[in-house]
Amino acid sequence: MEQFLPEGISGEDVITLLAATSAFLVIMAIWSTGIIKDGMDGRIKALQDRRQDLKRGYVAPVKRRSTIKESKHVGFMHNLVSKLNLLKNEQAAKFQLKLTQAGYRSKEAIIVFLFFKTVLPVLIAIIAIIVIYGLGMFELTSTEKLLSVFGSALVASYAPEIYLSNHTTKRNLLMTNSLPDMLDLLVICAEAGLTLDAALQRVVKEMGQTSPDLCDELNLTAIELGFLPERRIALQNLSNRIALSAIKGVTATLIQSEKYGTPLAQSLRVLSDEFRNERFMKAEEKAARLPAVMTVPLIMFILPTLFVVLMGPAACQISDKLINS
Repeated sequence: MEQFLPEGISGEDVITLLAATSAFLVIMAIWSTGIIKDGMDGRIKALQDRRQDLKRGYVAPVKRRSTIKESKHVGFMHNLVSKLNLLKNEQAAKFQLKLTQAGYRSKEAIIVFLFFKTVLPVLIAIIAIIVIYGLGMFELTSTEKLLSVFGSALVASYAPEIYLSNHTTKRNLLMTNSLPDMLDLLVICAEAGLTLDAALQRVVKEMGQTSPDLCDELNLTAIELGFLPERRIALQNLSNRIALSAIKGVTATLIQSEKYGTPLAQSLRVLSDEFRNERFMKAEEKAARLPAVMTVPLIMFILPTLFVVLMGPAACQISDKLINS
């Protein structure tokens, strides 16, 4: 080993250096585990800022409502989007709703989304032109080159929407898995005599670490219940922010119980049982599809190996007998 090392460095020096590095990494790992910050601190601060913004928006006169505040890193994006009048487009409102359902509630989110949706196809098209026409990396006909450039630009134009859709789907799946537990806690809080906003705040406190996305939405709903003129508006906002049929059913139940005075705990218990039965039925459906899904791997990978193991020795013996005879 020492013959591969530089002069003046022995194997003991290398071993000592590796041991010192390992000890340093262990100390850093132990130290980092001791200074882990609570992930809810940033979310609580963001919700407090959101509460102040909502209060200013509802309390202030219409003419004095604040407009979009530009920051340095989105100033150029906002200027480009404003010059192209993309914020006044009918699609902007739909994209804003999709961003809200994906968890992006900041005012700059729509600007960044529209900027990338506009600039990304042009940038990808320029790169495709340089690669295909300038460098000539692919042997294509003129029609294929043109279709490749337009196809890359088209895919790039839909890339932000695809990313947003995938992020929304993952977020909704996490909230769906946590919804029955949230309803059980709401039932306990309602039976204990807490009001709806106090019950939501208690649920957020208990489930903040296990389901941060759902707790963010519930905390914002609890804030809106405190100062909006009608509680129904806060519940409808929750239904609009989350693209889940289960959440829409919960909000509709809460609105009806608020309107007609029905027992809140009983309604929530029925919903919790329904959601748990629905999850159980989905698990049974996946289990029922398993034999059909395993048929192709069984035929392609397991059965040939099984035939080789079972028929291989017999085939070898038959071939030996035929050769000897």
